[in-house]
Amino acid sequence: MNQFKVIFSSLLLFSFMAPVAAEHLDQASASCSLTTLDGQPAIKLQELKGKVVYMDFWASWCPPCVKSFPFLNQLDSELKEQGLQVVGINLDEKVADAKDFLSKHPADFSIVADPSKQCAKVFELMAMPTSYLIDRKGNIRHIHQGFRNGETEELRALITQLVLEHP
Repeated sequence: MNQFKVIFSSLLLFSFMAPVAAEHLDQASASCSLTTLDGQPAIKLQELKGKVVYMDFWASWCPPCVKSFPFLNQLDSELKEQGLQVVGINLDEKVADAKDFLSKHPADFSIVADPSKQCAKVFELMAMPTSYLIDRKGNIRHIHQGFRNGETEELRALITQLVLEHP
């Protein structure tokens, strides 16, 4: 099933000084380990360099996350062939809660877990969901907190612009 794809085992993260800083993956200052929901290791985010990455932190208890999943599925379907990689990072305490959520709200995109919550701490998450849009060179180009349906066109425009850029 797509929601249990192996994508990340360790994700090198970075600190940034401004809310929408253009930090680069190669300038990583901290690391965290992500797994599949079944606890298996996955590949490094740096291995996705060359793709546009929409990294979305979510949890089963987050009402806006329910609304965001159809949008993320649509992005994955429409832009995957052009180089977009959508990755959902689950922050639930219990894997069963995440799996129950996914049974009701299936993900066509890649799902991984942050069992230690280290990634969430490094990114200093303040809202759920929070998404990071990373360009093909590994730079954070946009940070988005929360999810409201009225924002989807702006997000889609940003993502489409990055997908069309060539390094």
